[in-house]
Amino acid sequence: MSRSLKKGPYIQEALENRILAMNDGSKKKEVVKTWSRASMISPDFVGHTIAVHNGNKFIPVYVTENMVGHKLGEFAGHAGNNKK
Repeated sequence: MSRSLKKGPYIQEALENRILAMNDGSKKKEVVKTWSRASMISPDFVGHTIAVHNGNKFIPVYVTENMVGHKLGEFAGHAGNNKK
């Protein structure tokens, strides 16, 4: 089930603040680590690389315009157990 339009999209506040600070020009673009797979990608995230934790390691995700509106976890994938 999707989130109510009245509430708006869920974006972790700390993650959003770090991205907005980089957009202001005070910092150079760097990889931002996050565990928040449930956060929705906003247009402010475009052009940034976000390292999303998949339960085992951080997967770098470069955000493009086509990803806006999706969740970060959709692009991190899940590393299954590939041991034989």
